[in-house]
Amino acid sequence: VFNLTRLVSVDAFSGNHKVLTANFDNSVNSFAITPDSKTIYLTSEDAGLEKIYSMSASGGEVKQAVEQTKGCYTGLAIPSKAPATTIFTSWDSSINPPEIFRINPSDKTQTPLTEFNKEALAKWDVASPEHFWFTSKGGNKIHNMIVKPPKFDAAKKYPLIVLMHGGPHTMWRDNWGVRWNYHLIASPGYVVVLTNYVGSTGFGEKFAQGIQGDPLKTPGDEINQAADEAIKKYSFIDSSRQCAAGASYGGHLANWMQASTTRYKCLVSHAGLVSLESQWGTSDSIYGREKNLGGPHWEGAKIWKEQSPSSYAKNFKTPVLVTVGEQDFRVPLNNSLEYWAILQRQKVPSRLIVFPEENHWILKGENSRFFYSELHGWFKKWL
Repeated sequence: VFNLTRLVSVDAFSGNHKVLTANFDNSVNSFAITPDSKTIYLTSEDAGLEKIYSMSASGGEVKQAVEQTKGCYTGLAIPSKAPATTIFTSWDSSINPPEIFRINPSDKTQTPLTEFNKEALAKWDVASPEHFWFTSKGGNKIHNMIVKPPKFDAAKKYPLIVLMHGGPHTMWRDNWGVRWNYHLIASPGYVVVLTNYVGSTGFGEKFAQGIQGDPLKTPGDEINQAADEAIKKYSFIDSSRQCAAGASYGGHLANWMQASTTRYKCLVSHAGLVSLESQWGTSDSIYGREKNLGGPHWEGAKIWKEQSPSSYAKNFKTPVLVTVGEQDFRVPLNNSLEYWAILQRQKVPSRLIVFPEENHWILKGENSRFFYSELHGWFKKWL
């Protein structure tokens, strides 16, 4: 159940409203108005980046305001009494923690005002993700990013980590993050592929809505095809050593990989559902699932069984690290315990870690440190 977030003007007296971004096919994340009230600047996702756009305050065409090849601009502020329009914003990338920038729209200059992390960054051996595209077997244009490890040597062969984003209505972005830090995951010597499968944001409303009635199969197929495309494109990937990992909806996909393929040497599933029915009954989000699957499960829609990982429990073979926060209300603990019970019953090599203090995400510092040590330990064991 997804629709774009649009920018609307409302007449304070009559209540009449006008959709200003009706012809713009991506969501508005933040906006600010120039001192003369004639122009609106806004941020919006686009193919792994979050960019700054401009438009007339009365609506119409939305244009990219400044050149951008990496990272994400988030949050905009324009001083209302400045003599000329000046934009202040936060910018980050996967190798740059957030800093404050000043943007001059007239000459399109982008000036960093803070450099808190300059000295630390100078010591790192990291490079920005490389972007690549392919056309899926279903005809979708699929955007991807690839992250290489430190001391990268193109003559060597590296195992592949397929990282699957949650949501599903989000996007892998070239941004800074602790929860799934691409470079931290790659650091022991892995290549990481990040795929924006159908259902992702930043590629138009229709693309994001494309998984209604098809919650796991097509995204899973596109992720597997992305791994194949990366292996063909990059000779330094060792196709015999692949692992898939994800959290939340990405955890659902990890469990779907367990049910649908044996291509991966191991899996990592954080906060992933194994049964669509039990997830419907215990999650804090019910209506959207019901809407996307054509009604409640007792009305008999086949999708409830056909795309529920537990329906294929007899096929479970891939070693999997299962993690979950005990205070999770989005994907409650019961799904992880049900998955664990199936894995143990089927004698699948597996490890269960429950974080008693955490909710849907692992947010506490020492818990995060422990999670990454377990993650890297699991990869090392199987790859």
